[in-house]
Amino acid sequence: MTIAPKLFLNVENSLSGQRWLDRLDVAANMRALAIVQQHGITDILARILAARGQGPETVEAFLEPTVRALMPDPSSLADMDAAVERLAGAVQRGETVAIFGDYDVDGGCSSALLGGFFEACGIPYIIHIPDRIFEGYGPNAEAIRALAGQGATLLVTVDCGTTSFEPFAEAHRLGLDVVVLDHHQAPEQLPEVIALVNPNRQDDLSGLGHLCAAGVVFMTIVALNRALRAAGFWTANRPEPELLAMLDLVALATVADVVPLTGLNRAFVRTGLQVMAHRGRPGLRALFDVAGADGPPRAQALGFMIGPRINAGGRIGDAALGAKLMLLQDDAEAAGIARELDRLNRERQALELQAVAEAEAEALAALGLSEAGPCIVTASENWHPGIVGLVAARLKERFQRPAFAIAMQGKTGTGSGRSIAGVDLGRAVRAAVEGGILMKGGGHAMAAGVTVERAKLGDFRAHLEEALHAGVERALREQGLHVDAALTAGAAAPPLIHEVERAGPFGSGNPEPVFAFPHHRVVDVGEVGNGHVRLRAVAGDNQAVNAIAFRAAGRPLGQALLKSRGKLLHLAGALNIDRWGGQERVQLRLQDAADPQENPAP
Repeated sequence: MTIAPKLFLNVENSLSGQRWLDRLDVAANMRALAIVQQHGITDILARILAARGQGPETVEAFLEPTVRALMPDPSSLADMDAAVERLAGAVQRGETVAIFGDYDVDGGCSSALLGGFFEACGIPYIIHIPDRIFEGYGPNAEAIRALAGQGATLLVTVDCGTTSFEPFAEAHRLGLDVVVLDHHQAPEQLPEVIALVNPNRQDDLSGLGHLCAAGVVFMTIVALNRALRAAGFWTANRPEPELLAMLDLVALATVADVVPLTGLNRAFVRTGLQVMAHRGRPGLRALFDVAGADGPPRAQALGFMIGPRINAGGRIGDAALGAKLMLLQDDAEAAGIARELDRLNRERQALELQAVAEAEAEALAALGLSEAGPCIVTASENWHPGIVGLVAARLKERFQRPAFAIAMQGKTGTGSGRSIAGVDLGRAVRAAVEGGILMKGGGHAMAAGVTVERAKLGDFRAHLEEALHAGVERALREQGLHVDAALTAGAAAPPLIHEVERAGPFGSGNPEPVFAFPHHRVVDVGEVGNGHVRLRAVAGDNQAVNAIAFRAAGRPLGQALLKSRGKLLHLAGALNIDRWGGQERVQLRLQDAADPQENPAP
């Protein structure tokens, strides 16, 4: 028998129309008590750990995850040994290696990782990142011919290639060996290559399917470095590179690609953030500076400040800028590229704002004609193909359903989809490709890309409705705002946040803690920036907390908040430290609020 989750503060219907659920069930509460008793940590941190499945016996390892402790033998990945044998041969013979990467953060970081390692080896390499508009996703025959023409004898694809049958046939015709390093979901039949390393191959038993491509590339580099060491390749004149120093790029890609921050991924990000704190990579240093990110690097900054700027190159500018920036050693050149990416990001934001408004209007019109379906599919000829993933993400956020946004150009369209927790979008897209509904498509559980004929848009919608219905229905039943603990304004201080961050980094798979602030009176509220709502609320002892609800002004939550001056509300959200002028101030990133009178205590 399934036990329904317990309501938190008895909130059945918040200002945004959702339930508040206690993230801790009875068993988790017992674990939290045991953690406090055995480890002497605060109640708040114990609740956070217990809610994420930790018990007294796992707390120490969870709070101090290390790559050394969590890294498996890279050879556990299918085809890894074959990949390393071919790569080691290329390095020892001084072959020219072509690296073909995807145009997003994961692809750029993966390309830079491999390129940086080849640079340490002293061998020539070429990085090619395809143009999103003119080349599309993944390897293409024309680019492969060009790379072969530049003298490449080995092609390594990163963050792509798992389904590239025809392009690799062309590579084979040209005498170009191929190694694939990827993480996207794979069909049963794979292209004929020297090695295809992908933990999401159907025959891979490594249990590492949660890695992003950069994680797979890093494991390949570890194995390759080991093979070169055994062969006596490294000498006093050619020293072995410091592999842990590469984890800054693995961390960035892991966060930006929204893969689960569990197990090895969490160790990658924790260690990578420590590497970033030393500001040793000129490209990353320039990006942090242009983004105005101060204080120690945090996973949130990677996802919301650094990642979008790198992605802006691939979306509406030069897709190769991100990989190039990560390999630069010249500060002035790095600063110039970082400024260009910042400019492109502002341009991208303007395009996104326009497209989201149109997509939301289309979705609302469709929802008004029938009951809300399990998936939203929008399409327009007005959208730049580089921003459709962002539009899909906004639709998913607004309607709490998987969503696709498709940029139509003539008889075909290219689009992106974003999913909600518990609904596997990549599988549904792969089935649509195999069923002849899509021209191309691929991805993973939370995100996917598609190419579809205009005439088959209706078939694609119908396929998604059928394929996702059960998963979405189940996810919506379990949906709500999961709250970790209750606080008062006076407790929301920097020492508490520093303590909570010990359980980080937070993201997909390790959700950021949500705190409720019961019965706080709103003393000031107003709209700021681009549709954000800022407010100040006080507890009964007159201690205050400052809060901001991003992009809420046009939503039911924001509209209710703007009318709440003088009212008592339950507030809920995540806490972070706002650093300004050398001082630390606590801010509540407001996710919801509830009227205590409409949700009375039992």
